[in-house]
Amino acid sequence: MATLVEIVPYDASWPRHFLKIAKELHDILGPSAIAIEHIGSTAVPGLPAKPVIDVDVILSGPSDISSASDALAAAGYEARENRHDDGVRAFLKRSATPQQRVYLCPPGNRTHERRLVFRDVLRGHAETAAAYATLKTELARKFPYDGDAYTAAKGDFINRIVGNALPDAAGLTAS
Repeated sequence: MATLVEIVPYDASWPRHFLKIAKELHDILGPSAIAIEHIGSTAVPGLPAKPVIDVDVILSGPSDISSASDALAAAGYEARENRHDDGVRAFLKRSATPQQRVYLCPPGNRTHERRLVFRDVLRGHAETAAAYATLKTELARKFPYDGDAYTAAKGDFINRIVGNALPDAAGLTAS
């Protein structure tokens, strides 16, 4: 069954949810998690978003991905498809409120780097964040039950913003 692409107004509790999630992930993954970052639209104050907290977990090495994946599965996270073919593993925890999407990233991962750049540009440039909010709202209306099409349609905007901030990033995508 297709899931509604729902964009909701910014919720000031999202950063607190992230802090709780980060602590839980650290407890689950232990010292192999060297960094836990709040990414995606819920990480940008004032930005409307899907009510899902997106989290990148940077692991100490690529060899930690398998054991970290097993630990997340045991903690109730379901494995998801990786759209980037870059060593990242994606997980969703539907039973949490708000839902959580966690990405296990090897160190030096380019997708993770691009996500941070995009997040930070949106945090620092209100006009860009407003344009992104408008785009997301329009795309949610256009693709109400097609999350893949919704995500793909944001690609040009994201690539342009990241490409301007990180010129050597041309051709790489962020979600």
